[in-house]
Amino acid sequence: MRVIVVGAGVLGTMHAWQAVERGHEVVHLEREAEARGASVRNFGLVWVSGRSGGEELATALRARELWERIGEKVPALGFRAAGSLTAIRTEAELAVAEQALLREDAEARGFKLLDAAETRAVNPALRGKLLGALWCERDGAVEPRTAQPALREALLASGRYTFLPGREVREVVGENAVRDDHGQVHTGDVVLLCTGAWLGGLVRELVPELPVRRVRLQMMQTDPLDEPLTTAVADGDSFRYYPAFAGDALEQLKAAQPQPPVAAEHKMQLLMVQRRDGGLTIGDTHEYEHPFSFDVDEEPYEHLAGVAEELLGRPLPRIRRRWAGVYAQCTDTTRVVHREQVRDGVWLVTGPGGRGMTCSPAIAETTAELINL
Repeated sequence: MRVIVVGAGVLGTMHAWQAVERGHEVVHLEREAEARGASVRNFGLVWVSGRSGGEELATALRARELWERIGEKVPALGFRAAGSLTAIRTEAELAVAEQALLREDAEARGFKLLDAAETRAVNPALRGKLLGALWCERDGAVEPRTAQPALREALLASGRYTFLPGREVREVVGENAVRDDHGQVHTGDVVLLCTGAWLGGLVRELVPELPVRRVRLQMMQTDPLDEPLTTAVADGDSFRYYPAFAGDALEQLKAAQPQPPVAAEHKMQLLMVQRRDGGLTIGDTHEYEHPFSFDVDEEPYEHLAGVAEELLGRPLPRIRRRWAGVYAQCTDTTRVVHREQVRDGVWLVTGPGGRGMTCSPAIAETTAELINL
């Protein structure tokens, strides 16, 4: 089969990967020279720990297996099974972690409660004051800025993959074909539209009432830290934003331990992961109201830097990059992705939200099975 994939972010690239792995030919179109959206403006986390149960957790666990398998074939992905630590600094946060251990799927997630000494044994860089941490063995990480190019290089070696950057798809032509802004028509047996947060233009014409919204976040990256951060790190505020931690203990946490005003206003949590060059990627905020600001606010960065320094027990390296990113999220946040056949032979796949980097390999695998690739 000949598969036309539109969008070269991680979701589109993983759909191309699935098609090539199954012996098909792929033509891959991307409107930019390189993907510039959420697929490169994220932590690179393969984040299993906080996912809700059922389909979402199953998708994340399957994706974690696929990331490791793909990482063996494509070492440049920088996949590492580093796990994560959610730092616990108060008794209310400890109660949430203890309740998480009672979940039926706690073992599948690799949950384990560590005291302060055990936490520092796993990640010696965490020298700040803490009670312990919730360890999630199943979490991992890749390098988001280089993942798509690395995957494409491996795809090109197959001889069945063509990448066409700088091509914005303007029209779906009949069945199984699209026309780009160069006037060229690309025909295949199936078209997969993986357009990320680009929800206007052609996407709006095809699905006027798309049940997907856009979410904006702010993040930053430091100069290299002079020691390894051996795991991904989250703070106790992250319990508030992941469905796996819902329950009585979380409600008590919210009542007894309100977020600082800046964190509450920007719906913040701390996530921190070390890049291969030693720098730390740190975030994030959540903004849902449109239109989004064109600029970034400094106060959230100051809050995140302060929390990171408290956990590390030392000043951060110099912050060298700040950015905002926008991703697409299903308005029904319990859904892993919005997948819809918009015409015969044409499918739209979008809206995984903050799960895109984590779940994209499994989402693409499910699409491939659904359309009998």
